[in-house]
Amino acid sequence: MSDNLTSTILKRIISFFAFLIVLASCNSEFKPAIFETVDVDVAYEAQISATYSKAKGTSTLSKTINSNVENTIIEALSSAENTNELKDVLKAFNTEYLNFKNEFSEESEPVWELQIETELTYQSEEVITIAISTYEFKGGAHGSDQIQFLNLDAKTGKVLNQDAIIKDIESFKTLAENHFIKSLETKEDNLKIEDFFFGEPFHLPENIGFSEDGLVLLYNVYEVASYDQGYTEFVIPFSECESYLKVH
Repeated sequence: MSDNLTSTILKRIISFFAFLIVLASCNSEFKPAIFETVDVDVAYEAQISATYSKAKGTSTLSKTINSNVENTIIEALSSAENTNELKDVLKAFNTEYLNFKNEFSEESEPVWELQIETELTYQSEEVITIAISTYEFKGGAHGSDQIQFLNLDAKTGKVLNQDAIIKDIESFKTLAENHFIKSLETKEDNLKIEDFFFGEPFHLPENIGFSEDGLVLLYNVYEVASYDQGYTEFVIPFSECESYLKVH
């Protein structure tokens, strides 16, 4: 075989493998999950509404995301015992309300309420954050409401805990405390850090999530202050917290 022919064949082989590498690279490009809003359209005797984010499609990523969103909603509700399906949780809440009405027919309590709502607050090639808001009212002075940030790995859909997001928790806590104090200075009620945490030292909230403005730290009702003060939240811009983050 002549040298020229051998050279031509080698060039073709190299070009073919280069094409395969480019093709594989294109196929492995990050494809973000596409979300839609789902409404539970069922008539109940109790006031029940559920509007939540759902990843489209039947891929493993979409299934994992949707499973984690639904599980987080269920775990947040007091009527979720012995069930792992959201539709069953809604039915259980309504059944509990009907049983209450039948047992205490003379009571003039208002209709029970269950509200579920989610919002996709952030999505990048590394992380997805979904804010999950739940409200339950079963009579009494006021209902029970809370917000949870669900942080997910954008490539696998698996839940990311704080250790998977933040590099050095103790150093980050110092940064967060400084921003907490700064956030109080911008408000008109003249509150100080001593008015929070019920006499305990500053601590990070259970809920830390991503938004387009930066990292959001949120304390639910009763977590660091009285019910009257409601939610306590503040944002640390990415420009100041990026060096502490494992994902962004």
